[in-house]
Amino acid sequence: MSAIITPDTLTKPAASQVYTAKRGKINWYTAFVMAVFHIGAVAALFMFSWKALLVTAILWYFSLSCGIGMGYHRLLTHRGYKVPKWVEYFLTTCATLALEGGPIFWVGTHRIHHQTSDREGDPHSPRDGGWWAHMGWIISGEVLHHGNPELERYTPDLRRDKYHAWLSKWHWIPLTALGLTLLAVGGWTYVMWCIFFRVTVGLHATWLVNSATHMWGSRRFITKDDSTNNWWVAMVTFGEGWHNNHHAHPVSARHGLAWYEIDLNYYGICILKGLGLAKDVKVVDMPKKLREQEEKLASGKPELVSA
Repeated sequence: MSAIITPDTLTKPAASQVYTAKRGKINWYTAFVMAVFHIGAVAALFMFSWKALLVTAILWYFSLSCGIGMGYHRLLTHRGYKVPKWVEYFLTTCATLALEGGPIFWVGTHRIHHQTSDREGDPHSPRDGGWWAHMGWIISGEVLHHGNPELERYTPDLRRDKYHAWLSKWHWIPLTALGLTLLAVGGWTYVMWCIFFRVTVGLHATWLVNSATHMWGSRRFITKDDSTNNWWVAMVTFGEGWHNNHHAHPVSARHGLAWYEIDLNYYGICILKGLGLAKDVKVVDMPKKLREQEEKLASGKPELVSA
């Protein structure tokens, strides 16, 4: 049985090896792609179709919930549960439809974020500016672009997997194939809504987890970072907005720990478990953890939870 790879299990890099979130030169290719997608998203508003909107909603769920939330984040990054390889590959492929890079880029960046959250080395901390945390790091954070050795050091499990390694290089193929299929079936209306509009709104939804949930919201757990629980970010990301819960307990497949914290990504994992497709689903014992924190606070010497 292979070991679970999480930020805590990775060897801490030497000071000279720690990634520093510095503003570099603008990556004009990335900036151009972002501009085209934003323009396309606005243009889609003038080409409305109820059928296109329905397909957009379905693809939104598969790309952001099944792909990013359940796949890239809770499965690949934190190994919060286990699934057969074909399910893992399906979820990973769904994630590429969000245009957020391949698995090695996404997972490596997020593992670095957890190890250095809101400290030197965090790729997208609001302490370096709200715009930087939301979108600036993508446009000018050249150090973490594909092929960077630092990312590969944080993703040894993915580099050993031929499919993940291949998809990391060719992550644009599934989205391109989807776009051509939509063009053939529904014309440019479907392309503008299901590709340009969906991807653009989805990107901003995911980026809000990096920016908004480190600036606004409530904090249930004392952590070494600025993570918060933000209900409206959770609503647009299928449950990723319960970020303070997540940073306090990164491996937990469940982020919405209270009954009223809606976490559709976790519910999706539960469906997989009910179908016999997911096992070893890790869930934090909420009452126990709250009691432990209350005791630490009462003692006057609260111990910070590792981010």
